[in-house]
Amino acid sequence: MSDFSLVLFTFIGSISALLFAGYLTMFIMKQSEGNEKMREIAQAVKDGSAAYLKRQYIVVGAFFGVVFLILSYLVSQKYLVFFVPYAFLSGGLFSGLSGFIGMSIATRASARTAEAARTSLNAGLRVAFSSGAVMGLVVVGLGLLDLSIWYTVLNWYYSSNPLPHGLDKIGAITSTMLTFGMGASCMALFARVGGGIYTKGADVGADLVGKVEAGIPEDDPRNPAVIADNVGDNVGDVAGMGADLYESYVGSIVATMALAAAAGLGFRGITVPLIMATVGVLASIVGTFFVKCGEKASQEVLLKALRRGVIVSAVIVAVVCYFLVKMTLGAENIGIYWSIIAGLLAGIFIGFCTEYYTSAQYKPTISIAESAKTGPATVIIHGLSVGMLSTAGPVLAVGAAIIASFYFSGGAKDFNLGLYGIGISAVGMLSTLGITLATDAYGPVADNAGGNAEMAQLPPEVRERTDALDSLGNTTAATGKGFAIGSAALTALALIVAYKEELHIFGVELDLSLLNPRVLVGLFLGGMMPFLFSSMTMRAVGKVAGDIVEEVRRQFKEIKGLMEGKAKADYAECVKIATAGAQKEMIVPSLLAIITPVVVGLVLGVEAVVGLLTGATVCGFVLAVMMANAGGAWDNAKKYIEEGNVGGKGSFAHKAGVVGDTVGDPFKDTSGPSINILIKLMSMVSIVFASFVVANSFFK
Repeated sequence: MSDFSLVLFTFIGSISALLFAGYLTMFIMKQSEGNEKMREIAQAVKDGSAAYLKRQYIVVGAFFGVVFLILSYLVSQKYLVFFVPYAFLSGGLFSGLSGFIGMSIATRASARTAEAARTSLNAGLRVAFSSGAVMGLVVVGLGLLDLSIWYTVLNWYYSSNPLPHGLDKIGAITSTMLTFGMGASCMALFARVGGGIYTKGADVGADLVGKVEAGIPEDDPRNPAVIADNVGDNVGDVAGMGADLYESYVGSIVATMALAAAAGLGFRGITVPLIMATVGVLASIVGTFFVKCGEKASQEVLLKALRRGVIVSAVIVAVVCYFLVKMTLGAENIGIYWSIIAGLLAGIFIGFCTEYYTSAQYKPTISIAESAKTGPATVIIHGLSVGMLSTAGPVLAVGAAIIASFYFSGGAKDFNLGLYGIGISAVGMLSTLGITLATDAYGPVADNAGGNAEMAQLPPEVRERTDALDSLGNTTAATGKGFAIGSAALTALALIVAYKEELHIFGVELDLSLLNPRVLVGLFLGGMMPFLFSSMTMRAVGKVAGDIVEEVRRQFKEIKGLMEGKAKADYAECVKIATAGAQKEMIVPSLLAIITPVVVGLVLGVEAVVGLLTGATVCGFVLAVMMANAGGAWDNAKKYIEEGNVGGKGSFAHKAGVVGDTVGDPFKDTSGPSINILIKLMSMVSIVFASFVVANSFFK
């Protein structure tokens, strides 16, 4: 195949994903949205979600405008190539667009899921999973579309125009595309942090007053924060997650493309990750047809159905990529195929580890529920211990993937080829993102469906079915976060190497010995960054939650007849508080990731930046896994109690479980998943601003 044919195949794959997402959207929209009350509730959530995103995009748009001007200035000073500012904008645009489309479908699917759940658990799953599949396919479709367009334009331009000083054609293409990744990462960080603060501030506030103080059920219409809570599921767990995983997806691809030149693989080397991702898209579409079961399926059977879809997709990728590598890179580089397999297997293993530590079917989560008998303190202690223990499996899996992919691809003979193998294993891990994200994104839809069923006072069996889907969604969502975090570790390593190669282009000789005090200081600063970032985001959730608690208490006290169900709560006020709080609190943590690598480079030099990126990757990966899994386990432990175990709803153990869940909420949906963006964004910022830092650093 010619280079043009390979890129054309990628373009066709991206369009196929978007067309199939359109087909699933039509299926969802054909389903009944239920009675008038259900439609009214869904519309309120839809309006609140749209209002939040509109305000967020105004803030983020101003940020992108400022950075565009900064990048344009650096272009005028010959620090960057001409296309860089525009690549930055397009990366942010497509990242935000993927989250917006996913959220738009999710808000329309929740009432339809609740209505379908009147029939059976499986009927509800079909609608919710289809909504998640739209999100997954839009993310990979838009990602591949933007990448293939940029690759084609840059390849054409540099075929007939002068190359930037010090760069060959491949280097000029990949350096620009890394800026595209930086734009996607910036958008993702704002979306994840802002959406995470909103959703968990509203959720924690609603639970603390509603469940713990007032003793009313979750999603009870008497709770003034209930609409804000449901809006939060969409802006944080759908729009934020979509932008997040879009960034993870394109980040792994562009990082691997950037390593192709150093590995001596030429243009075929930079097209391989694109083609792999395309194969993964088509495999994900096939996998969605295997997610089905009988009308009277149990929760365990549903989990197996979801798992079957992911495994089928992974098998297809594993088979096709053998022929892809052999045809594209030649039989002499067939070891790169085994690097892909290493990434795939590591991703699947991380998924199983996550499921074990977060599902209420296994001992860790059940033990947290049992600890609720003695109060909130033991729930917190036990949940933290489970989260910490859960880091061992993913760390071993990623470590094994790094070693295996390095040596399989020929790292013992050619160090750069081994590094390319590590990058390609990250692409392998995320190659089935289309369906992996589908199993993740359906969870918030099921959660909203449960809220709709409760507020519309549907029969109890409907809420039982949506709760079963929601509990299953917590496990699959944690699995999705595991994939993203695991791939972030591999991608960040590839980006650090790409940064080192960028410095070599500028003639910088690096001393990366641990005896170099600047490297050592950088390691400490990098290790501190995930904790500082998490502190800021956790505190932000606590502040917004506190404001929501005060407002809910005020309404319970001042609105006469509210607790008796004779008066209507002022839902709009809680939505307003959560929106304003999230927009205000997201700015400083997000800017921290962007400013820190530039400041460290200017003050301590580029060697300190390498230490910074390394320390952030190691500590960030472990901390993110711990927080995501502890949060998922706390949430499912609470749901396990609500199913009638350990005392059931309203018991002392239940209230203790709710407290654990409120601690776990910002762990798993705000701080934890944002860390994987943090470590990659810092690396991309370092690469983009490398020439400026080298020229202006105090340490030459």
